[in-house]
Amino acid sequence: MNSKNQIILIVVVILAVLGIALFFGSGKSGSSNAKTQSASVLSALENDFDFGTISMKNGNVSKMFELKNGGTDSIVINKVYTSCMCTEANIIAPDGESIGPYGMPGHGGGISKADVEVKPGETVKIEAIFNPAAHGPSGVGLANRTVFLETNSSQTPKLELNFKAMVTN
Repeated sequence: MNSKNQIILIVVVILAVLGIALFFGSGKSGSSNAKTQSASVLSALENDFDFGTISMKNGNVSKMFELKNGGTDSIVINKVYTSCMCTEANIIAPDGESIGPYGMPGHGGGISKADVEVKPGETVKIEAIFNPAAHGPSGVGLANRTVFLETNSSQTPKLELNFKAMVTN
């Protein structure tokens, strides 16, 4: 084997070793993410709400859903998004800051990433805003919509806050 081939072989072996080290190293970082997972529960005082009959001409309606961290670990709300472009959501953080709006992914719904921490015993509010006129005249009838939250909680990794309304002209 000439020296040029030996150098190439050494470079290939070094790259293979580095690749294996990076592969197993990224697995370790994934397990550190598991350590940041919370065992606490984020629960809604109310998961479902009925606006009743509402008129398109009266404009948007909103509902505040209250969520509480009932555990001993902090919980991070990682993402917030909605089921339809006619619905937006805002997080009202424990300090009163309004964060959002969040909407339907892929339909001009803005950001989904939230990264809002809810400490043990704290309450956070989610404001769901529904625009009954968003679908135009064909949008009359029963509307069922959802605000989705993804968290780092192993107990409540995904929460759904639902509302419905009977939309009239």
